[in-house]
Amino acid sequence: MIAIGWDVGGWNCDKNANSRDALVILDGRATLLGRPWRGNLRQTINEADTTSAFVQKIFDLCHVRDALRNAAVTVAIDAPLAFPEALIELLTKGQIATPINENAANPYLYRFTERRLAAPGIVPLSVVKDMIGSQSTKAIHATLKFAPKVESLGVWSDGGAIRFIETYPAACRRRSPEFSAFNPDGFDGHDDIIDAGVCALVAHRFATTPEQLESPTLDAPPSEGWIWLPAENTKIAT
Repeated sequence: MIAIGWDVGGWNCDKNANSRDALVILDGRATLLGRPWRGNLRQTINEADTTSAFVQKIFDLCHVRDALRNAAVTVAIDAPLAFPEALIELLTKGQIATPINENAANPYLYRFTERRLAAPGIVPLSVVKDMIGSQSTKAIHATLKFAPKVESLGVWSDGGAIRFIETYPAACRRRSPEFSAFNPDGFDGHDDIIDAGVCALVAHRFATTPEQLESPTLDAPPSEGWIWLPAENTKIAT
């Protein structure tokens, strides 16, 4: 089993010294494989013509050899993999949502899975208003290109052993202190790399102990995806 964490940068993040794509790969024991990588994945996404080619290119960037053969791969992504359903209906059907509440209760700005994370003093990021549209469209593009099949709510697959899911490192750290300390040897200390490491750990838990993650609720809209996080008060062993 291979777990990949991808902290997503914008389409042109090679021009942004502060925020770029970052990758971390873990094995079945949650041990770091190869070296974390930071740069722009745009060219890799464009060049790969199959899912296995894309994953192999990620292995190459992280200096991981011969890991793909017969391996189940889970990729956890730090970027919204869907837009709010109410926003899509507003733009495509002229259908308005009522009532429109303030802050994170606004269904045009926040998906159901994001609104559930709102709490006093905590407002989740919005793909609509927080300037992460470049990252989100890049992540959605890659997901639909390499894992276009919806296996279940919040889980995309290539139809085989490769799955893409969404997570949110900041919320993981709030939920479980163990994620704050997750910084194995080989990390360079940059926030992008640290966030990719948290994503990789979520991917590992999804593949090995999914009961430690909070599953989608019955009222979650299928079109909006799901942010996979540690269940409340769950201890994550690293």
